[in-house]
Amino acid sequence: MGDDLLGWAKDARARTLRLAATLDPDQLLGPMLRIVNPPLWELGHVGWFQEKWVLRHAAGRRPLRPDGDALWDSIAIPHDSRWSLPLPTLAGTLEYLAEVQDGVERLLRRGDADPYFVALTVLHEDMHAEAMTFSRQTLGWRPPDPRGAGQSAGPAAGDLAGDVEVPGGTLRLGAEEDGRFVFDNEKWAHPVALAPFRIARAPVTQAEFARFVADGGYRRRELWSEAGWRWREAAQAAHPVYWEPDGAAGWRRRDFDRLVPLEPDRPMVHACWFEADAFCRWAGRRLPTEAEWEAAAAGERGSDGRLAPSKRRYPWGDVAPSPSLAHLDARALAPLDVAALPAGESAFGCRQLLGNVWEWTASPFLPYPGFVPDPYREYSQPWFGDHVVLRGGSFATPARLLRNTWRNFYTPDRRDPWAGFRTCAA
Repeated sequence: MGDDLLGWAKDARARTLRLAATLDPDQLLGPMLRIVNPPLWELGHVGWFQEKWVLRHAAGRRPLRPDGDALWDSIAIPHDSRWSLPLPTLAGTLEYLAEVQDGVERLLRRGDADPYFVALTVLHEDMHAEAMTFSRQTLGWRPPDPRGAGQSAGPAAGDLAGDVEVPGGTLRLGAEEDGRFVFDNEKWAHPVALAPFRIARAPVTQAEFARFVADGGYRRRELWSEAGWRWREAAQAAHPVYWEPDGAAGWRRRDFDRLVPLEPDRPMVHACWFEADAFCRWAGRRLPTEAEWEAAAAGERGSDGRLAPSKRRYPWGDVAPSPSLAHLDARALAPLDVAALPAGESAFGCRQLLGNVWEWTASPFLPYPGFVPDPYREYSQPWFGDHVVLRGGSFATPARLLRNTWRNFYTPDRRDPWAGFRTCAA
């Protein structure tokens, strides 16, 4: 895989420990909700997952704790039971994490670690770090400080209106077999025929979404699908989840534990798929399929004017992400304006396809042709069919997780992730 796995492992664990260090005693368990885990349980789980796959499965070690599987196996332990388990104290959990980390680092330094399983467990820990961060937003807790919290999200950059045209042709959707780590749901690249389409240069902004709200978007039944309207009524949704009326000024938005004025040129965030779909009907637009999204992010125009057979690893090319190209790694815990980071545009002129906010697509989360689950069989397979694909990553996503083929997936009712959307011409 050619990556610095020791550096990856140390960095991921340091990020987890920074998140743990900002928990107040009454936040170790927190309230029982369907969309969050108890933080104390989640901290132990990332260590257990690494121990299971690197130390026990790949290296043949005995369990470090006889009760580890009974405490932290997310497949065997029902979600609601995680608040009542006899979990170790925070100090005991951190000691366990240190013991696992020491064992993994020793294997890596000796060259005895299986690189696939190290990468799997580091990237799994990265996903939990992002989830633990947006759980604080869900619960209204103060923001964590993973890397300079309180820094400005960046200078004002404004809106970025308009569409770009992506030519038709054949896209090889998914990851190619090049020896680098990918998850099983990205396997393998296969041809998909695409007609030419037009896609927005940038995600929908909060100002645009506010116009949808002002025009009765949450009251107009004709804008919603059957399932979307059922969700809206059950959730009693009359506006975005963290918005509050602010008199003549319009709206305020809850940002972790404080209210801030709505930032008009930042991307819409914490929108569920049903809300994104209703907005598209109101605007006379549609969501892109995941193949269209990947073509806009990875494709190039060939000499014949159609999609070239080659693809880029990232929207801007094959150079790894940096702060001038993509807003990732929780460098600031808020999105940038949608016109920021012009150096990160795709070949067709789309901006911020990686980082800033996750983007919903029109595509259900389904296996690619010939799908075979990887050893961690529960990562993708149980979720096919009732989840929807998101692409691109958010400002809190660790950069090493992402590439143009990376597929995220949530149920269409989820409003807690840092997710927005961009639209296509209908």
